[in-house]
Amino acid sequence: MPSVTTNEFKHVSYLWDDAKAAELAGDEVGLLIYRSNLLGADLRLTNYGGGNTSCKVMSKDPLSGKETEVMWIKGSGGDIGTLKKSGLAALYTDRLRSLTNVYRGIDYEDEMVELFNHCIFDLSSKAPSIDTPLHGFLPFKHIDHLHPDAAISIAAAKDGKRITQELFNGAIGWVEWQRPGFDLGLKLKQCLDENPGIRGIMLGSHGLFTWGDTAFESYINTLEVIERCAAYLEENIKNKPVFGGAKIASLPKEERLDKAAQLAPVLRGFCSSNVKMIGHFTDDDRVLEYINSNDLERLAPMGTSCPDHFLRTKISPLVLSLTPAEDLADVAAVKEKLQPQFEAYRKMYTEYYEKCKHANSPAVRDANPVVILYPGVGMFTFAKDKQTARVAAEFYINAINVMKGAEAISEYTSLPRQEAFNIEYWLLEEAKLQRMPKPKALSGRIALVTGSAGGIGKAIAKKFADEGAVVMVNDNDADRLANAKKDFAAHYSKDVFSAELLDVTDANTIRKTFKAAALAFGGVDIVVNCAGLSISKPLEEHTEKDWDLLYDVLVKGQFLITQEGANMMRKQDMGGDVINIVSKNALVSGPNNAGYGSAKAAQLHLSRLNAAELGKDHIRVNVVNPDAVISDSKIWAGAWAQGRAKAYGVTVEELPAFYAKRTLLNEIILPEDIANACFAFTGGLLNKATGNVLNIDGGVAMAFVR
Repeated sequence: MPSVTTNEFKHVSYLWDDAKAAELAGDEVGLLIYRSNLLGADLRLTNYGGGNTSCKVMSKDPLSGKETEVMWIKGSGGDIGTLKKSGLAALYTDRLRSLTNVYRGIDYEDEMVELFNHCIFDLSSKAPSIDTPLHGFLPFKHIDHLHPDAAISIAAAKDGKRITQELFNGAIGWVEWQRPGFDLGLKLKQCLDENPGIRGIMLGSHGLFTWGDTAFESYINTLEVIERCAAYLEENIKNKPVFGGAKIASLPKEERLDKAAQLAPVLRGFCSSNVKMIGHFTDDDRVLEYINSNDLERLAPMGTSCPDHFLRTKISPLVLSLTPAEDLADVAAVKEKLQPQFEAYRKMYTEYYEKCKHANSPAVRDANPVVILYPGVGMFTFAKDKQTARVAAEFYINAINVMKGAEAISEYTSLPRQEAFNIEYWLLEEAKLQRMPKPKALSGRIALVTGSAGGIGKAIAKKFADEGAVVMVNDNDADRLANAKKDFAAHYSKDVFSAELLDVTDANTIRKTFKAAALAFGGVDIVVNCAGLSISKPLEEHTEKDWDLLYDVLVKGQFLITQEGANMMRKQDMGGDVINIVSKNALVSGPNNAGYGSAKAAQLHLSRLNAAELGKDHIRVNVVNPDAVISDSKIWAGAWAQGRAKAYGVTVEELPAFYAKRTLLNEIILPEDIANACFAFTGGLLNKATGNVLNIDGGVAMAFVR
């Protein structure tokens, strides 16, 4: 195959910068990292966390002082797009290859993984992955193992071996499907020995191996091979209807999003029958082309081919028996229609486990689907956290691309069920799962905190995020919200929060925000009514406008938010929490405070009423009463602080100390203190508590609940 010049690439991104590479000249490990990051930056070349890269360099052995060859390779876990030196494993190449002397055969290959530790060169490097021998037994200085959709399309095609041979004129070898491990490494070496001079190897149903003597040569070789695969697919896709042509048409964009938002909490409830899940939704054009097609019914049950795709998306998706025009307003009727579909999926998954399990297989895992397809609307994915749910969607889109390509050139083939099981329930994979950190207290929970762009609301949202929840950040001030987004982005990944403008007095923006929560995360579990304002005036100065504003924001806002939140929680049927940030003033008659104090009292009693009504739905409603939380609060800006200072005969500057001195504990109350109280109600220790009032005021005796 002739080389492709860099300006001829149409299906891959050529990102190599000679100047940057020159700065790394002589540093082969640095060049490995540079090459890896470039490859990982183009999702057409490999999926998130998928594939691995390596290089072999001569280094001084610290034990003998002699030069020895060391292989640096992406360690267990991680992603090549963000790979750093700390994510690499470094092994003595000769020791790794010497393990063939003790290898007892494919039935015992898992025991070789522990022996990798005896080959470690850099004791501070990452633990070696199962793919280590795949690189170690090949002689090349630089090696790329990727999962490009274009290559896997050929690898997963019924005639993949023949197509590979013809497309590359024998320059790319072929190794039939085999689970990654020590034995597959030997198979790659055998393929190379039998086909000297080849530039790469296609792994059946799996991916691609390419190499070079330098980092650049490996990089360009990888791009050229994938480019050729992609061009070949493009040529053939033009000649036949994709997925057998369209069976149905998609709903218009806004209607799709409306349907998805309506349905997401219901689906999340079904998928969370064992563990609370976080959702993701996409109506990507590639998804719609697939789920609307004539071939969906045939292809969907087949599942995926590449092990990475399969591990992230489960044995197969659930295709909903709902029409795009389905009326989703009657939640009970929708649940009744979906219940047997979920039961059928769980039965299928359990039977798959029972049929394929081995004597030493781990116990059956959650039988709920990860991927749910709604023809005409889009794809939902559910997992333990947002990142995993989002990545699962990306992987299934990879699988769709593979099916599309394979069907265009031949017929798509998936992993046999037994092989799929052997991957999913692999003891090494189970050991990896067992090593994962214990979930945080709020893992799998979705929180909507009103007024979370600043002050108490922001502190609560951050506390929830720190404890594992995903949060909907919101405010009625666009500038304030923009600053909050920057703040959250500096501390958390994009998968931890979403942001939306919200006016708690406006039912339309409330519905919009809850819709955004459903689309971003699948629903809502925790609602905190924190948005507020304060007006401090003597009775004679208090206007009707002041009164209406206080009651609209504090009372009506709490009512509307709780109403919408309860509706969504009922859809999920998993219970939930409503926490109302009220005030010491709900219990104490303060001076010059008629409107604010009475509105806070109304909030408190409304909380009791809601607790009594929502208990049957296992929705807990509790109250936190702060006092004098001045830090970063817009309540204390301007006239309010001046009004309170005047009422108590002190200056504005003296207010924090004044409030502290009047408490039993002599403590200044901070937003973080209120956040801790909210976590106390939601963190798992008070799951049987509702209708409670928790004062966080440093101890104001007059505010003791009587």
